[in-house]
Amino acid sequence: MALIRRNGPWLLTLVAGLCLGAGAVSFSQAVQPGSEPEAPQELSVAFRGVARDVLPAVVSIETRTNARKLAAEPGDSEDQEFGAPGDDLFRRFFGNDPRFREFLDQMPRELPPTEGRGSGFIIREDGVILTNSHVVEGADRVIVHLHDGNQVQAESWVYDPRSDVAVIRIKSDTPLPTVPLGNSDEAEIGDWVLAMGNPFDVGVTVTAGIISAKMRGPGINERENYLQTDAAINPGNSGGPLINMRGEVVGINTAISTRSGGYDGVGFAIPVNMVRWVSDQLIADGRVRRAYLGVQLQYLDYELRQGLNVPVGRGALVVDVMPGTPAAKAGFEVGDVVLEFNGKPIANRSELQDTVEALEIGQTYEAVVLRDGEETSIDVTLEEMPSDFTPALRRGLKDDESAPPARENAMFDELGLQVSEPDETLTEKYGLEADVEGVVVTSVKAGSPAAERGIEPGDVIEKVGGTAVSTVEEFRSAVEKRSLESGVVLLIRRGAASQFIVLKAE
Repeated sequence: MALIRRNGPWLLTLVAGLCLGAGAVSFSQAVQPGSEPEAPQELSVAFRGVARDVLPAVVSIETRTNARKLAAEPGDSEDQEFGAPGDDLFRRFFGNDPRFREFLDQMPRELPPTEGRGSGFIIREDGVILTNSHVVEGADRVIVHLHDGNQVQAESWVYDPRSDVAVIRIKSDTPLPTVPLGNSDEAEIGDWVLAMGNPFDVGVTVTAGIISAKMRGPGINERENYLQTDAAINPGNSGGPLINMRGEVVGINTAISTRSGGYDGVGFAIPVNMVRWVSDQLIADGRVRRAYLGVQLQYLDYELRQGLNVPVGRGALVVDVMPGTPAAKAGFEVGDVVLEFNGKPIANRSELQDTVEALEIGQTYEAVVLRDGEETSIDVTLEEMPSDFTPALRRGLKDDESAPPARENAMFDELGLQVSEPDETLTEKYGLEADVEGVVVTSVKAGSPAAERGIEPGDVIEKVGGTAVSTVEEFRSAVEKRSLESGVVLLIRRGAASQFIVLKAE
């Protein structure tokens, strides 16, 4: 079970953690589209009808992975004396010492076979099944357990790790039961939903809840715009459908937020509109083609909006522009706030990502950005996202024990940090690029606004507000023009990652 620690004691169980190593009144009579149950008994009848209609299309998925070889057997290759990954590192220290060779020979030479469990649902009678990418990724065999008790080995499976969507194909001599895909944009907070799947491998199960929130991005996957639900989701539910009261899929159950490792009332599902766009391409071509800009985006919180004068509910903040990308070629700049793209208002970074990736590759579109307080238009020609492209960037800091003496520095008592212009000593000490632009933080005062916001020695301040700074004097001048009471906006670079932060007096 894979867990990622987030703020405080919370653990976000990754989608991989949701995979583990089943009336008398017809549904069409119980609930008509748009109608609302008027009594608890009617709601129960509605749940019963949805479950009866959808469950035959819900499947359990078993995956098996063969043993993985870790090292070449002695004598397999004259050039590979130590075949295990990382042997080059050991050879540097031990050379061809026979004692080390004996030690390696005693090490395990392969990873044992593994098994996993997940869920899925059939969307076409000829055997097309949707599930999560992490359910089948890396599997050597995929076995689908149908609701009627039959099991079928999958003929093929393709997946898209960016969205965590996968398509499995099985062969059947007879038409299979299916479940229709709905419209997740129409799902509203408070709507009743049913989560279906095979939790803990106990058998296909139905749980009820509501849509608790929309457009959630808890930071567990590259492409996020989750529906949040309090319908019980547990390990093994991965890939199962989240169903509305019309009996339509509105999402794929994917992740849980948990302290215990199990259901704690917060589950996440991939919206079916994103699933449909991804799965259509996987079914047709076996891969997903995305348009992209080539920027790193940051969430705009209240303080940043105040500091940058960005209206509430609008904008995606650019904190880095990757060289050679469509954004760089079009003239996007760090600090731009994208307000519109292709005529569509942009509310946040997720909406910008969703909008851009679905547009036509090779076409030119207009972006409206807020730059230095003024709106400006940029024409950008979109390109296909490279397979190895990812906005996830490294931190890249070295440990700091003391601030080095600097030729020029300044302590700003209000901010609580000391900066210097980059030189050979600083770039070597903090592992910075030789051509780094900005001023380098050399010390941070404990308890200061800078310390409270997590600024560390070795961070590079590239901008104060919208003003680029490359000398201590430029930094001093830019800071003096701003008020700590209303907030000083700084663009900080740490390693390969950039982020805007706001320093404010308590």
